Amino acid sequence: MSALPPPLPDPAPLVARIRTIPDWPKPGVLFRDITPLLLDPQAFRLLVDTFVIRYMHEKIDRVAGIDARGFIIGSVVAHQLNAGFIPIRKAGKLPFTTLRERYTLEYGEAEVEIHTDAIEPGARALLIDDLIATGGTMVAAANLLTRLGANVVETAAIIDLPALGGSARLREAGFSVFTLCSF
Repeated sequence: MSALPPPLPDPAPLVARIRTIPDWPKPGVLFRDITPLLLDPQAFRLLVDTFVIRYMHEKIDRVAGIDARGFIIGSVVAHQLNAGFIPIRKAGKLPFTTLRERYTLEYGEAEVEIHTDAIEPGARALLIDDLIATGGTMVAAANLLTRLGANVVETAAIIDLPALGGSARLREAGFSVFTLCSF
């Protein structure tokens, strides 16, 4: 019989440090700013510990972080899990041979890319970003990992904005989703 994983810390202290900025970057948008959470060393430690506790028994080979806030969280979590870190970047930012995935934005399209040697087929990957909104970037990043043969254990973020449909879109695409809080 396998042991149950330890319970996750209460996310309330983390949520309390997420600042809401109205009308940014445009009128009507409520921007969820994680900067105060990152500035507080105890909150930042709790954030990292929460992800590490969730995944410490999952045998994660690589943690992939999405440009740019996913780099902050993902690299520290990768270090704590003794896993490698994969940067998934906006198109044109990686210097080696890449694989690209196009996705739709509210007003147009964009692309993300990954180095073709970032992960081995069959390796277990955790994909992290700060927030799931419409899910376009996260689905594209998860698709890149899958195209390289990785097993995407879970897509994870601090914040979910479920009204924008991103977490549902990820689940519909076959990816498991974990977030610490929803707004």
